[in-house]
Amino acid sequence: MHERTVRATISTGIIEGFTRDRVHRWRAIPYAQPPVGSRRLRAPLPAEPWRGVRYCHSVGNCAPQDPRYTLLGVNKRQPMSEDCLTLNVVTPETPPDGPMPVMFFIHGGGYAFGSSATPIYDGAAMARRGCVYISVNYRLGPLGCMDFSALSTPEHPIDGNLFLRDLVMALRWVRDNVAVFGGDPDNVTIFGESAGAHAVATLLAVPQAKGLFRQAISESPASGMVRSHEAAAAFAERFVELLGARPEDGAAALMTARPAELGKALEDLIRRGMTDMPGAFPVGPAYGTDYLPVEPVAAMAEGSAHRVPLIVGNNAEEGRLFSRFLPLLPMSEPMIETLLADSDAERRERITAAYPGYPKSSACMELGGDFAFGTATWQISEAHSQHAPTYVYRYDYAPRTLQWSGLGATHATELLAVFDTYRTRFGSLLTAAADRRSALKVSNDVQRRWRAFSRTGIPGGGWPAYRPDERAVLVFDRRSRVEYDPYADRRLAWEGFTLSAG
Repeated sequence: MHERTVRATISTGIIEGFTRDRVHRWRAIPYAQPPVGSRRLRAPLPAEPWRGVRYCHSVGNCAPQDPRYTLLGVNKRQPMSEDCLTLNVVTPETPPDGPMPVMFFIHGGGYAFGSSATPIYDGAAMARRGCVYISVNYRLGPLGCMDFSALSTPEHPIDGNLFLRDLVMALRWVRDNVAVFGGDPDNVTIFGESAGAHAVATLLAVPQAKGLFRQAISESPASGMVRSHEAAAAFAERFVELLGARPEDGAAALMTARPAELGKALEDLIRRGMTDMPGAFPVGPAYGTDYLPVEPVAAMAEGSAHRVPLIVGNNAEEGRLFSRFLPLLPMSEPMIETLLADSDAERRERITAAYPGYPKSSACMELGGDFAFGTATWQISEAHSQHAPTYVYRYDYAPRTLQWSGLGATHATELLAVFDTYRTRFGSLLTAAADRRSALKVSNDVQRRWRAFSRTGIPGGGWPAYRPDERAVLVFDRRSRVEYDPYADRRLAWEGFTLSAG
């Protein structure tokens, strides 16, 4: 495969990438100083300039996490390090006339694992169609997505909401540098999936992010992943106890523990949460702080969030992936009963009645999927649409291979359409001839709409904006269609339900 080098001069120096498959790529460009040593658990600082040429040919480090999640290919793992604050840029080899829209992708992984280098997030197909595609790493787990600021001391100062600060720092880097790559710094669309979608929705409520993006796409945002500053402080105390330290020594313990020890303590904390309070998650943003003053959905509802056009939605069978591979959701009768234990009998009855056949396993799976993802889409749609254009979707498409495997249109399967995976060798295996035409049709539709939205803030025709009097939802499937307030009974059943974490 023919490959040649390509260079660009950004604010910190010269970077060299490579050209292949009709796109230029630069990998692992630092957007912040390494958050290591005394900079651990501190707000990021802008990257420092370098002399000479920095080679950006290969993937950098991912954030410390369980090594099981660092697989990039057969027997190939991504190296891990706290020095992980980098981003990747992909641009078309022959750009169109004029500045291109910028697509800024935030990966998912429950705020505990994942990386911008995961092969499906490559972004070349997106860039070839005329955008600058940027994917970003941010600090994960205890080192980035737990708020330990309540334990801060003069000797060991600790900042909160570090991953949000990382993402804002990366967006500032885009504002300052993307024109070098042919991108329009005034037309950035942030998009993400799962925890990445939750981060997108949260950035709408971060005052420091104002003006850094023009549109937002939130694919399957999760519920139960934001907590008050007080709840975060309680999680922090429990966490340092699991590390074997007293709260007053917590900051010192956090600064000296190895990443693997921190990861194990988080696993223990999550495991305890699964039994004590299913659905209460210790990682994710904390509100009631200077950096995130108001809980994100509340900020949208009151109009204090950034009023940018938003696409938000989720997949028809979100829960199936978790029932098979990641037992994190309340999907069995005992866990669901614990989840609803603090609700009054009327609400508990209303929620379970919305899932005919409960407590059969299929009804439990739908209930768990809605608790984790459906409720977030409904709440965000209702709140944001009061103040800004909001477009809601449900992704129902699944080729027969995914149906036969029992996964269906589960969590993350819309990424196969968004990133044009069905046109790759792996995608051909998934579609097994019979479904190739429908898979490409759905992919083309999703991509065309994401692309239109990134240019204009409107995702093409035939997709009405969501309004509380109609609640239009575009259903992506073999025959895509608009439905009005689908699953109204489920939406209403969950209305007002809150999970008090901590």
